[in-house]
Amino acid sequence: MYKRKHVTVVIPAYNEENFVGQILTNIPSFVDRVIVVDDASSDATCANVKDIPDPRIVLLSNSTNQGVGASCVRGYRKALQLDTDIVVKVDADGQTPLDQFPCLLDVIVEEGYDYAKGNRFLETTSLGQMPALRLFGNMALTFLTKLASGYWQVFDPQNGFTAIKKPCLEAIDLDRIHNRYFFENDMLVQLNMLNSRVKDVPMPTVYGKEKSGISTISTLATFPWLFLHRFLHRVYQKYILRDFSPIAIFLGLGGLFFTWGIGFGVYIWVRSALTQVQASTGTVMLAVLPLILGFQLLLEALVLDINQTPR
Repeated sequence: MYKRKHVTVVIPAYNEENFVGQILTNIPSFVDRVIVVDDASSDATCANVKDIPDPRIVLLSNSTNQGVGASCVRGYRKALQLDTDIVVKVDADGQTPLDQFPCLLDVIVEEGYDYAKGNRFLETTSLGQMPALRLFGNMALTFLTKLASGYWQVFDPQNGFTAIKKPCLEAIDLDRIHNRYFFENDMLVQLNMLNSRVKDVPMPTVYGKEKSGISTISTLATFPWLFLHRFLHRVYQKYILRDFSPIAIFLGLGGLFFTWGIGFGVYIWVRSALTQVQASTGTVMLAVLPLILGFQLLLEALVLDINQTPR
């Protein structure tokens, strides 16, 4: 137990034979249960887990590879069946600083937050060690996650070191969580719709010989559409279905006007270029005015959404 709270750790693992044993050996003694979900690894990950003589370890094995999100969800479902108060998620790639457990847990136990997550951008030493491409990608994903989830104070959304209260985890619709690397982003979207309080915790990360399983091409091909879908779903659920808000009106009208302004503006520009006939002032204003009005409405919706962030 940690400060009279039962703690369960969930570790999704896929081909992590080089790291999973060391991680399990270094799990703090105050942790009550450790659930390892082996995602049909083709190496010795499963065998290495079985070799650790720790009665706290519960090993679950997927018959086929289902993705990190699906493995985490399976681990969460198992944790909810146990006598636990807080569920901590730890990646099996060796990047998680296990000595930072108390910092993460205190945000929930002492400060009363519902969800705590690591943030490598608040730790300057760790930030300097982050590869440049990964740093740029993380910043881009952070902005899109802010927009989709509504948590504008949250950074480093792909950080896999998180902790969540059991009642909050029970309230989340785990069936809607993405099966793969969009998992952490999806969790934030679900938490926002529940008005859960989320806090970042400064967290260093060690980069060694581990290889990231995230494909850049796959991320560029799938993440934008996932962000758009989750954003629209959150707006519908939170600002239309559950509690109607002007944010929905501003987004709808703003998007309509802005799209018209861009589309009509491109049309008259192309027409003028092809015919060599300059468009009239009135015609140009039919594109400019909706564009400006749409931008202002979208900006107002953005400001209102930021003010709605659970505090």
